[in-house]
Amino acid sequence: MAPKACILQIFALVFIFLPLTNSIHFQFPAIFNFGDSNSDTGELVATGIESLEPPHGQSYFQIPAGRYCDGRLVIDFLMDAMDLPFLNAYLDSIGTPSFRKGCNFAAAGSTIQPATAQSVSPFSFGIQVAQFVRFKARVLELLAKGKKLEKYLPTEDYFQKGLYMFDIGQNDLAGAFYSKTFDQILALIPSALTEFENGIKILYDQGARNFWIHNTGPLGCLAQNVAKFGTDPSSLDELGCVSKHNQATKVFNLQLHALSKKLQGQYTDSNFTYVDIYTIKSNLIANYSKFGFEQPIMACCGYGGPPLNYDSRISCGKTKVLNGTSVTAKACDDSSEYVNWDGIHYSEAANQYVSSQLLTGKYSDPPFSDKMPFLLNIKF
Repeated sequence: MAPKACILQIFALVFIFLPLTNSIHFQFPAIFNFGDSNSDTGELVATGIESLEPPHGQSYFQIPAGRYCDGRLVIDFLMDAMDLPFLNAYLDSIGTPSFRKGCNFAAAGSTIQPATAQSVSPFSFGIQVAQFVRFKARVLELLAKGKKLEKYLPTEDYFQKGLYMFDIGQNDLAGAFYSKTFDQILALIPSALTEFENGIKILYDQGARNFWIHNTGPLGCLAQNVAKFGTDPSSLDELGCVSKHNQATKVFNLQLHALSKKLQGQYTDSNFTYVDIYTIKSNLIANYSKFGFEQPIMACCGYGGPPLNYDSRISCGKTKVLNGTSVTAKACDDSSEYVNWDGIHYSEAANQYVSSQLLTGKYSDPPFSDKMPFLLNIKF
């Protein structure tokens, strides 16, 4: 694959929807993030619930770094663009983690709705918000005792001036498809968004004023869902993605966008930015070869070979006995050729592309292209 070089274009275009408010200014002293595996930088691994083995992390960290990826996530590229350090996970207390510039509460497998006994992660959105409330209270308590920990903890004003980022909802939808009809899944969306709204209110009451909300990407294009729900060719769209999954995602995103507008009208002293990740990722999958990729859906790290290289019985880096034979889910030769890393999560190269598009500002409501003169070192 021949890498392609390009400079980000700064477009002064208005997004398809009416702007929510004035454009956001990307000058924040700290970032507080909430979400699932799309932005988990080590939370679930820190709990011991799951472990990650090589080849996770191989493209950047050289070792597994708590991320379900071969390297960096979208949030890592965003932190770089804002000249801020990568976020430490809230529960990762090994070594000397610094929370001076923010904290990451995102945990892989998390949902907006409260977790159940069957949930992959117990850290649903409400729990993550509760963790933040405790984090803030503990920080202020420690800072009141003296300046000893100032270099590790955010100052009180950082909590109001900081940016609060959200990327959650994917698991609510994806998990529901295993036990519910399409109509039942659509009926669940309003209650999930009510839970999300309640969390936002708590954060607002805690002083949060800058909110950055990612919508959900095209679930139907993940190898995991194609393998399980796409065995009938009639269930797939022209890109080879599961139609119903993407339809449900679009409904969720429309309602999330409407909620963002409602919140902006309700909290007029705040900034709410809605980010259309779905369109960015869909464009990537539809035009993958244009951006230097060779595989839009097939997993780089997995087992089973083409067309999906995904087997739900064995995850990336694991070794298991299947049908009497010991097998290992290994990585492909060049992960930068793949949009998908492990059948569920995107590769570092794809995350870099998503970030480069996100930072043009044209996929957000309100658009912020005039506030983002960032150039990323990208290969596309």
